[in-house]
Amino acid sequence: MRVHCLGGGLVGSFVTRKLVDAGFEVHLFDVVKRDTTAHFHQISALNADHSSADLIINMVPGSIGHLIIDSLKDSNQRIIDLSFSEETPDRHINPKSQILWDVGIAPGLSNMLIALAQRQFGHLDNVSIKVGGNPAEPDDEWSYMAPFSPHDVIAEYTRPARIVAEGSQTIVPAMSDLHTIHANGRVMEAFLTDGLRSLMAVPSTSMGEYTVRWPGHIGRYQNSTMTPDELVEAWKFDPTRPEFTWMEVRVEAGGTTQVWVIEDGGKDGDSSMARTTGLVTYCCAIAWLNEDLFSEDGVYAPETLPTKIIEFIIETMKNEGVSIDHRIE
Repeated sequence: MRVHCLGGGLVGSFVTRKLVDAGFEVHLFDVVKRDTTAHFHQISALNADHSSADLIINMVPGSIGHLIIDSLKDSNQRIIDLSFSEETPDRHINPKSQILWDVGIAPGLSNMLIALAQRQFGHLDNVSIKVGGNPAEPDDEWSYMAPFSPHDVIAEYTRPARIVAEGSQTIVPAMSDLHTIHANGRVMEAFLTDGLRSLMAVPSTSMGEYTVRWPGHIGRYQNSTMTPDELVEAWKFDPTRPEFTWMEVRVEAGGTTQVWVIEDGGKDGDSSMARTTGLVTYCCAIAWLNEDLFSEDGVYAPETLPTKIIEFIIETMKNEGVSIDHRIE
């Protein structure tokens, strides 16, 4: 079967390689020359012919990701959208294709874990998602390097956050509710960002997604006069520097509290964010290539995936060395 991967950044290159290793015919499209084991096409994904693909995976930056979906929405194809664009695929009504979107770690795995709780309890009382990819140790400057498009990171910091409060959807300023948390022995800071997206439709009393950074990072950003291009350079990813991705999903419902803690420190030259995001995408691709996940055209969020697919993703990530701990309090 033939897979078209659009975008070969840290996550895109990881997903591409995993699919090649799984035995699929994989074609990577990027305007930047990439060292890859896939068939490489140095061309904009917007200008390429994708009609022969059995599955298309959109992994370009969010600033242009929605343009890819706009061009493919009526192509009668299966599409995974991992671009995390502000203009989300669900704005398209009755597309003539099947689009599965936001299948990374968060949004993505976080949605799936919440779906498991929602299928068990129905209405959820309180939901919080805390997630971030950061250097293993802080420094005297930003204590940060961007594990995906830095411009997408800046968008997280500037886009107002949609949350659920007292059962109603509401919008709060970006970087609201800045507070100290503990992340597997580390003292970190968390602040609200606009990561709930499709989860806003899940019945709940309170829900919010928080981005996690080392203390002082977000205060430095709020007081910075650097331009976006200067921030991109300052946050450039250093593959030689140890780093980690950590996520906590906490759900209160049915008189109990369920907590999932996911952590990875990278492996075999792959960053933790590439692995934790890319493994979710890879598993969705594998599952979809092996069976028809959806019976009709439409736009599908990660929380709509069958339980057996979610369990397959969790088990695969564990087998790949990602730590996933689930406890009930």
